[in-house]
Amino acid sequence: MTGRQALLDRAVDYLSRAGIGDISLRRLAEELGTSHRMVIYHFGSRDGLLTAVVAEVERQQRDLLDAAMDPERPTLEQGRRYWQAVATAAERHGRLFFELAAHAMQDREHARPLQRGLIDPWLPPMERLCRKLDVPEEDCAATARLALAAARGLLFDLLLTGDRDAVDAAADRLNQLLVRGSLRS
Repeated sequence: MTGRQALLDRAVDYLSRAGIGDISLRRLAEELGTSHRMVIYHFGSRDGLLTAVVAEVERQQRDLLDAAMDPERPTLEQGRRYWQAVATAAERHGRLFFELAAHAMQDREHARPLQRGLIDPWLPPMERLCRKLDVPEEDCAATARLALAAARGLLFDLLLTGDRDAVDAAADRLNQLLVRGSLRS
């Protein structure tokens, strides 16, 4: 019997390469090296598997943020470390992320949890970072949302252009603006 986590890991890897498109449950199970019954057993349905894939990729991204935050390092260096980890992960899983985000915008059932889940869980850690950077409390929420949107835009740029050097430079500039307070009111 294939374990749930092993199946989920294979699904993340496969869907990151191939995309979701309109793949059927049976075809997806075949690509994962299992039966459709095992997918149903562990995830309930194709949509259940896709929902779990989204949650796993998002969890991995938030784990990268936690790993980059080291109070012993300067804030700008922490931001650079986090960007490098996220950009590298996006080169692998980013297309899946944006495909699923589009599904959420289209109100597809498997992606409904993403309608708030792609934004809301990220705002508290971004707001904590803003407070650490001495952003005034009344500006933290807007600054956090702006920084998240800008970072996602840079990831989109990276996936479309493949120009890692240019996107890394832009991400570094965003970090400098945040650290120096240029994004504050």
